Amino acid sequence: MLTEKNLPQLLPDLWSYRSAYQEPAGFDVFWKGTLGEARRHETRLELTEVDTGLETVQVFDASFPGWGGHPVRGWLRLPRRRGGPLPAVVQFHGYGSGRGAPTDDLLWSSAGYAHLLMDTRGQGGDSAGGGATADPVGSGPSYPGFLTRGIEDKDTYVYRRVFTDAVRAVDAMRGSGFTDPARTAVLGSSQGGGIALAVAGLVPDLAAAHIQAPFLCDMRQATRLTGTHPYSELIGYLAARRQQVEQTFATLGYFDGLAFARRGTAPAWFSAGLRDDVCPPATTIAAHHRYGGPKQLRVWEFNGHDAGGFDDLSIVLRAFGRLLKTSPHA
Repeated sequence: MLTEKNLPQLLPDLWSYRSAYQEPAGFDVFWKGTLGEARRHETRLELTEVDTGLETVQVFDASFPGWGGHPVRGWLRLPRRRGGPLPAVVQFHGYGSGRGAPTDDLLWSSAGYAHLLMDTRGQGGDSAGGGATADPVGSGPSYPGFLTRGIEDKDTYVYRRVFTDAVRAVDAMRGSGFTDPARTAVLGSSQGGGIALAVAGLVPDLAAAHIQAPFLCDMRQATRLTGTHPYSELIGYLAARRQQVEQTFATLGYFDGLAFARRGTAPAWFSAGLRDDVCPPATTIAAHHRYGGPKQLRVWEFNGHDAGGFDDLSIVLRAFGRLLKTSPHA
């Protein structure tokens, strides 16, 4: 495992990489308006308990209003034994998958957290367990997949809706009555890591973040370093629209993880696989360099897109325990 301490000596070219990405001048105005509009809808977490047969964890089919007030689904998992407000973890899943089955992903609730796993709108149609959240907003011409939907304009781009849903998931979790709002963390891997990074930049008072092999970071450089799915969708789209390259990346400038990283303040744990051909490690390192809060980085030398896998989770589970298990109100 490589870290900030030994990377400069062992892989100096990788460590010294700095992205040429420049955020658009209207970035903050755009996101302030987007989130302000979404928050006009009442923040509420609607719950229906699911009979799973589990003895130590309660599972609820959850719904809350996301972008445009559209219902966004997820699973809320709680430890059955709880004496007061819980530390909270909001998790986002990988590209193309969905929230899965109610008995999946029991780690965080088993460790004593309120755990909300958010569905990503429009995704999960071909994954086990699937997704349950539609995206009722239409799209112009796009390459098969999700990455280019609505990409002709920042107002219509799909990740405007997804990132807004994710911020609203944190809002809903904090207002649920189950949690201590001051002890709320976000996490995810791949697309989920990119979403978690966006939320870390948009919600200023999070307690912690785990950002594993994040997608949607340093996107123009990513398309130069890899042709693997899902960046291949963007490459295929632009191969057919050679005159729209600059406009497309102008849109993506409002959604690049490097801009959100600069605004993040919560303690954050980044990780990457040195052999990752999906989200190249240089793009994770670029986000880590720009991150505004306390941060740690692990690069797993012989791993790909799985990065550190469960070893990463073990490290973060202990770190989150130190940060979140003691209430600041105690």
